[in-house]
Amino acid sequence: MSPAPLAMRNIWREALVELSRRKLRTGLTLLGLIFGVGAIVAMQGVGEGSRLEALALVEELGLHNLIVRAKEQDTESLKEIRLRSLGLTRADAKAALAVVPGAVEVAAEKEIRTHQVYSDVGSGDVQASAVDPAYFELASLKLGSGRALSEDDERSLAAVAVLGHQAARTLFPQGDPVGQLVKINHAWFEVVGVLADRDLAKDQFEGVQLGLETNRVFVPLASARARLRFQPMEDEVDRFWLRVDDPERIVGGSRVLAAVLDQRHGGIDDYSLIVPAQLYRQHQQTQRIFRFVMAAIAAVSLLVGGIGIMNIMLANVLERRREIGLMRAIGARRSDIVQQFLRETALICAIGAGLGLLFGGLLAYLIAALAGWPVAWAPLPVLLSAATCAAVGLAFGVYPARQAAELDPIAALRSD
Repeated sequence: MSPAPLAMRNIWREALVELSRRKLRTGLTLLGLIFGVGAIVAMQGVGEGSRLEALALVEELGLHNLIVRAKEQDTESLKEIRLRSLGLTRADAKAALAVVPGAVEVAAEKEIRTHQVYSDVGSGDVQASAVDPAYFELASLKLGSGRALSEDDERSLAAVAVLGHQAARTLFPQGDPVGQLVKINHAWFEVVGVLADRDLAKDQFEGVQLGLETNRVFVPLASARARLRFQPMEDEVDRFWLRVDDPERIVGGSRVLAAVLDQRHGGIDDYSLIVPAQLYRQHQQTQRIFRFVMAAIAAVSLLVGGIGIMNIMLANVLERRREIGLMRAIGARRSDIVQQFLRETALICAIGAGLGLLFGGLLAYLIAALAGWPVAWAPLPVLLSAATCAAVGLAFGVYPARQAAELDPIAALRSD
């Protein structure tokens, strides 16, 4: 090994030896840095995990979608409402498609009140819905096997059905459902497809239910109207999805849609408008508040750690006055003294940052295990937390290093 790297290695080893002579003091100083960095790392891991989970959940609703849902009403209220409003209809969906700026596609859904849903080989508590063919694309549902409902099925009033993942397992526990028959109330339908399992982390997002399709049978909307019975005063459809081509038009489109529906429903508040993109922004706002609070706590921890570094280095300067005086007497420059104490400070910072990263990772997964929160890692914020730790530690180490360099060599040699 060449002389320069060897000398540098010895210099750092000497700094480590100096710190190891005061193990308790050094350890207590490290705690502030470890907790500060750990809090930042855990915050980043949980925050990033929550952001990705929220994005995945809202993508199931569709960031480009506007969702209109009929409100449930009791019988007496419904009689009064029907005097002024027909409720949510397919005509509302078509009007929304024609009027809302950037609207490119619409799909309606009607929930079927099921008395019984079964096959020749199984039965269970399975729900049913009648939907437009475009429903599967707008609701971000993918096929696991078979095919989806088509426009031909809608036009021909075909008695066909698509099963959710759980519904398929319930009604056909031992075989492939495609090509088999299921009975919804009094009507038989042929299974033409099965949805893939989405395995969502949560069953709701910002109050909106998710994952209901997994235990559901889907049939064409026109077929359901022709083959099944519905109550006279209930809404023609329970909800519809409207796809907007540009996310920048979502907010404006939601205002136009609300105005159109308000006019068509005679000012009756018998529907609700859901904007998934706004739900995501609301969730992110909540997360920003959480991250701000956690960042404040972490900043206090780092500040305490920095003060601890200053204290230990000032104490070291007082204890090593004779050593500093001797070094100055044999020719050490003030810059050499400053560098020596800064090296010790840098070592404390490096060790604190390393242990803080480890502690933060463990803390994040502990929070995930106890609270059920997701964890994900973004490299840049984690590295910034370590860099912040180093910057804070070095900043607080500069003053003691300069104090050491300013000592009078003669006075230092005479000290006890």
